[in-house]
Amino acid sequence: MTRSTIKLASGHQMPLVGFGLWKVPKENTTNTVYQAIKAGYRLFDGAYDYQNEKEAGQGVLKAIQEGLVKREEIFITTKLWNNYHQKEHALIMAKEQSVSWGLGYIDLLLIHFPCALTYIDPEIRKYPSWWMDDAGTIQLDKVPIRETWEALEELVDIGVVRSIGVSNFQAQSLYDILSYASHPISSLQIEHHPYLVQKDLVAMAQENNIVVTAYSSLGPQSFLELPSNFSKKATDIMPLLEVEVVKHIARVHNVTPAQVLLRWATQRNIAVIPKSNNPSRLAQNLDVLSFNLTGSELDLISSLDKGLRFNDPGFYLINNPIRIFC
Repeated sequence: MTRSTIKLASGHQMPLVGFGLWKVPKENTTNTVYQAIKAGYRLFDGAYDYQNEKEAGQGVLKAIQEGLVKREEIFITTKLWNNYHQKEHALIMAKEQSVSWGLGYIDLLLIHFPCALTYIDPEIRKYPSWWMDDAGTIQLDKVPIRETWEALEELVDIGVVRSIGVSNFQAQSLYDILSYASHPISSLQIEHHPYLVQKDLVAMAQENNIVVTAYSSLGPQSFLELPSNFSKKATDIMPLLEVEVVKHIARVHNVTPAQVLLRWATQRNIAVIPKSNNPSRLAQNLDVLSFNLTGSELDLISSLDKGLRFNDPGFYLINNPIRIFC
């Protein structure tokens, strides 16, 4: 039987399939999380940048209070935003994020992007994104990743978080962290779908016992509703759900194209964090471990690779591109 969890380098178990909180409206988040728990989800992937952590935690607490789950059965991933890379700010922000969740600790904390932005006081923060002001100003800060990583390690030591990792990092940054880390890199979260396979990066991570988590597993689908500078690439390409290879494999296995795309990842030991507000799709997205694709089917899906990245601040930050993926 296919395992539904994967062991992190920290020793903790993480579900292979979770629920992503990106773009879930704050006013709907509590009920969305609660309903997802009722549907069987145990991993929730959040971030300070999503601005719905408190509400997500309230959804988990409601489920715990009603006896649907215990805290130890829930796995919370969240991320440290770019304005809080300095050690003093990282420590304060992570503690505040844990308080917002209200669950006693964070299971996995990731550095959201491998770039530091100038500090903004979270008490007066108006721009939970890349920009500093109405003019769209972006200000980089001179903070080495090592400083931020060592702050995360301290958070493990004092019990605020249980595992730590990174998001949107490339191989050289991983090698660098590995050279000095005293706590392991438990997970690497990346954009990963058949249009952006990143075969070598995935291999490098897995060779070093770093669990890969995929976001935007359905490719362009996640970006179509965003403003034009974020969605332009997504509108110029065929949706993966409509690609004939994917549709044919779905028919063969009597599943949906979305299930095929998610199974393509999980069968290769890559965790996924799809989201849906539709009850039937909630169940379908969770049911992606009960069938197996053949080796040739996995290869056919991988052959769709175009190196096409949708979440690229070197592209969508038009006036001040941050080219972290060069």
